Amino acid sequence: MAKINPNIFREYDIRGVVEQDLPSDVVVELGKGIGTYLVRQGAKRFTIGRDGRLTSERIANDLTEGLRTTGLEITDVGMCATPVLYFSIPHLQVDGGIQVTGSHNPPEFNGIKMALGKTAVFGPQIQDIRRRIEEQDFERHPAPPAKSYKITDPYIEYLSKNLKLDRSVRVGMDSGNGVAGPVAPQIFRALGATVYDLYSEVDGRFPNHHPDPTVEKNLVDLKKVVADKKLELGVGFDGDGDRLGVIDRNGKVIWGDQLMILFARSILKEYPGATVIADVKCSENFFADVRKHGGNPLMWKTGHAHIKNKLWAERALLAGEMSGHLFFA
Repeated sequence: MAKINPNIFREYDIRGVVEQDLPSDVVVELGKGIGTYLVRQGAKRFTIGRDGRLTSERIANDLTEGLRTTGLEITDVGMCATPVLYFSIPHLQVDGGIQVTGSHNPPEFNGIKMALGKTAVFGPQIQDIRRRIEEQDFERHPAPPAKSYKITDPYIEYLSKNLKLDRSVRVGMDSGNGVAGPVAPQIFRALGATVYDLYSEVDGRFPNHHPDPTVEKNLVDLKKVVADKKLELGVGFDGDGDRLGVIDRNGKVIWGDQLMILFARSILKEYPGATVIADVKCSENFFADVRKHGGNPLMWKTGHAHIKNKLWAERALLAGEMSGHLFFA
């Protein structure tokens, strides 16, 4: 049995420094533990995706090896943003998905996020996976070879058909050499926007700046292109494309709770009385504004897994965090 650092089992994911915490033998064991948990929850078919870090493909392959020993049928959707991985679940009609990603952490880190159906696997569920591995309590069933499926084009096509812009906009976009680069600019262009994109080439070394758009120093280049090209706004993404930062035409940051105010007002025009969820880090101004515009604001725990699961539990139409995680029902 591989020696596994118990500290990699975090609240929202499994994550560590790759060289010391996630060698191949450890990742295969993680696959066995994760697969066992999922199979015992009734899962049969899963997708797996990965971000653009230099170690992500190897980890995804090792994880798939372990998952398949438990009988799970795996479809590899390749390198994609985390929201695209989530899209693969209903699109391919599977039971859930796994994303290999270090998110906005430094390049030497990597990790594993899991979704079972519409909800995140986190907290006590991740600790259950840890115990299965420690006890070597694994399901052992044959599985067919993993399939491959290119998911990005169907994702772009789906959003292009289901979203529209009331008018053309001119926008700057900084993907920070993360996996939003091959998808986000294309979506905006398909909707009719004029996009000036920065660092759309995926590079797991992140040579231009750290991929965390909630830290203002990482928005310097985006602010410059917005100013130089006289654009209406700028959008920056984190490494796996599931968080964003936004600036206005003057280079001022529009923080997460301010963004949610704009989205909530739009939703409440069509769905008065709708529940809108935000984490405890959001300002009181947000909750007051939702009430003022006829909504039902609900404060909840910080953490994308907490917020996402609460969205479904409360049948809310919008949920999000100050950190830039946003979820729409």
